[in-house]
Amino acid sequence: MGLLDNFKARLSPAKDKVSGLAHQHGGRITQGLDKAAKVVDEKTKGKYSDRIHTGTGKAKDAMDRLAHKNAPGTGGGTTAPTDSPPPAS
Repeated sequence: MGLLDNFKARLSPAKDKVSGLAHQHGGRITQGLDKAAKVVDEKTKGKYSDRIHTGTGKAKDAMDRLAHKNAPGTGGGTTAPTDSPPPAS
């Protein structure tokens, strides 16, 4: 067994636990992301509003993928991307 395989085997239980917690508390996580984005947007006086919105959308997408990966009846697939704008260059 290679080093990378050993590392993956040790992280698997933690990944499963995080996935379960994300599935169980998805609504609260989403509310927290929205609240944090609002506070940051207010502190920056809207200067980075588009970047904050993009980052929040990506964080929500990642949380959704993690939460639905092991959810019963989902088949382990990922969710389709949302209508968030492409990243600014």
